[in-house]
Amino acid sequence: MRIEYDSKADLLYLRLDEPGQEVINKRVAESVVLDLGRDDRIVGIEILDASRHVNLAALLPVKYQVAEGGP
Repeated sequence: MRIEYDSKADLLYLRLDEPGQEVINKRVAESVVLDLGRDDRIVGIEILDASRHVNLAALLPVKYQVAEGGP
């Protein structure tokens, strides 16, 4: 997974799959656009006006933990 934040555009993008495949954009809310790949799988999430919707200070830098017994 890759997370990018463009402060100039106030855009947060979460890429859940490897780039390179063709995607279709589907707006699911005023500020949320999904990138759908093969078989309508979500491969990316774009959040517009991100600073209004996400606590960026808590998100960036990213910390993660893999649950025991996970994939």
